[in-house]
Amino acid sequence: MAVLEALTSQQAIDLENKYGAHNYHPLPVVLSRGEGVYVWDVEGKKYYDFLSAYSAVNQGHCHPRIVGALTEQAKNLTLTSRAFYNDMLGKYEKYATETFKFDKLLPMNTGAEAVETALKLCRKWGYEKKGIAENEAQIIVCENNFHGRTTTIISFSNDPVARENFGPYTDGFIKIEYDNLKALEHALQSHSNVVGFLVEPIQGEAGVYVPSDGYLKEAKALCAQYGVLFIADEVQTGIARTGRLLATCGNCSCAEKHCSGTPEVKPDILILGKALSGGAYPVSAVLANDDIMNVIRPGNHGSTFGGNPIAAAVGMTALEVIKDEELAQNAYELGNLFREKLNAFIPTCDLVTQVRGKGLLNAIVINDTEDSTTAWDICMALKENGLLAKPTHGNIIRFAPPLVMTEAQLLDCVSIITKTLQAFEK
Repeated sequence: MAVLEALTSQQAIDLENKYGAHNYHPLPVVLSRGEGVYVWDVEGKKYYDFLSAYSAVNQGHCHPRIVGALTEQAKNLTLTSRAFYNDMLGKYEKYATETFKFDKLLPMNTGAEAVETALKLCRKWGYEKKGIAENEAQIIVCENNFHGRTTTIISFSNDPVARENFGPYTDGFIKIEYDNLKALEHALQSHSNVVGFLVEPIQGEAGVYVPSDGYLKEAKALCAQYGVLFIADEVQTGIARTGRLLATCGNCSCAEKHCSGTPEVKPDILILGKALSGGAYPVSAVLANDDIMNVIRPGNHGSTFGGNPIAAAVGMTALEVIKDEELAQNAYELGNLFREKLNAFIPTCDLVTQVRGKGLLNAIVINDTEDSTTAWDICMALKENGLLAKPTHGNIIRFAPPLVMTEAQLLDCVSIITKTLQAFEK
């Protein structure tokens, strides 16, 4: 079979099933092209993308400025490793640190790598700055978290599918209930060797769980009180997805046209990925101030591809697009409209119990058990009607379209969703 030979959807699915590891359960649609909020399958059918590659494509598919930055840089220099300097990395680090108001950036590639980097950074800070005894540092995490699937990360997951038969697991983590300040304070009081609290501002993979108002601010205050680093995993929630530049921005001015970029809750360590590249290239980063980041010295941590020239060019341009096209503002306004329309619809439908979220990161809860196929079947019906979404945790459907969506497009999608649910209920 020639590399460029056109395939039918079934041929492409059969190839993956035969030659690829079965570590995903994709919706049976084979995509070959994307532009803005739309994707097309190999037979030419057009769909709204309501997942955005798990919020990696906030700037829309194949954004011309981001693709242009990638291709132009690829013509000049793609990779040097960090054995040498390159002429793009410093510019990217300056732009990103000024955008997010941190002293330094440590560049990586994937979200899981960035989380691992943050954990190492936090532990090293704990030993060298806080004086924790060697190998005794502990990090508090939340139940139902999703920070990736490396061995260390699954060690503090409570998802049996992610954990089963992958042990032995890594020690050094304390699990508490999400959105529970008393549990956090108890853990901080009970353990003198805690160095960090790792938290998602919204638990996306768990079903778009939004914490109570003030939770993040109070959690940060508790961390400061006990001399513990507040680590925000904004791999999925960051880069304008929730209607703010960062979800930790709370109710600050990030939804306004002239965003200050100063969060209401400023993490001690910030983890970014996904939309940091607009989905065009693997780019992730850990940001912190000098008093934390300077514990990292040559040889302590690295990545051959981390901070490569293409990643730097793409990362800068992806952030510029967010600002220039006011995508945080758009996500804020369209997210409110989406939830307003769904909340008006839900009382007429026994199939959906609630809609929740912030900005354009939302989910509906299906009135069925987690082990049912109802949410999957609804997503299959949505696919037939021209909209792509995926279930999470059995009975929850996550909706996260590209932030370049227009109001007319959003209302069209709401119509597809509500009509599909009505037909499915019958």
